[in-house]
Amino acid sequence: MQLRRAVVSLLAVVLLAGCSGGGDSGTSATDLLAKAKKTLDAAESAHFVLTSDGAPSTGTLLVGGTGDIERPASFQGTLKVQTSGTTADLEVVSVGGTVYAQLPFLPTYSVIDPAQFGFGDPGALLDPDTGISQLLAKAENAKNGDEKRVDGEVVQEVTADLPGQLVADLLTSQDPSQTVKASFLIATDSGELRRAELTGPFFTAEDDGTYTLELSEFGADVSITAPPTG
Repeated sequence: MQLRRAVVSLLAVVLLAGCSGGGDSGTSATDLLAKAKKTLDAAESAHFVLTSDGAPSTGTLLVGGTGDIERPASFQGTLKVQTSGTTADLEVVSVGGTVYAQLPFLPTYSVIDPAQFGFGDPGALLDPDTGISQLLAKAENAKNGDEKRVDGEVVQEVTADLPGQLVADLLTSQDPSQTVKASFLIATDSGELRRAELTGPFFTAEDDGTYTLELSEFGADVSITAPPTG
């Protein structure tokens, strides 16, 4: 009887260990990414904060920003652009594929080509075909990491590899042929993507840099219109 109990107990421990997945919710990494993409594609708006690490002191680079994205193709916020070691805050509005910025020392907005400032069209960030959710859809080698809490909310980490060209089209890259490492934090209850940390050749082809994108306020009441230009 004691031997039987010991075998049953050992079996229970093995089964529980197999289900725990190192602390994850039991949902596969692929399913979590799919749920996060579906949730993001259904959001009418979101607030984002972008930070970076590893930018050199030369060149024109996007190093950070904050703002609101509204579906289908609008953005309003402040993007931090570094030029020759000096960081400037650009007030940026994007509506329907046209990007406007209030450049330093100018009183009104001008239509700009965002590529000249080191970034793509921020209005496209919620586009299901080319925006943030494509990072989730085209992630490769996805694996569950640790389960964590962010501001009291349970999130599951998913690590993955991303095609370099995909990230280059969304943000930037000095070598799109290189794979980008990604770490996603996904709220297990809501499926909302809370954070995406990307590591790759963003600033130079030889050295890795990091972009961290944080999302919140899904579905908030946001209304973005094109600004008057001078």
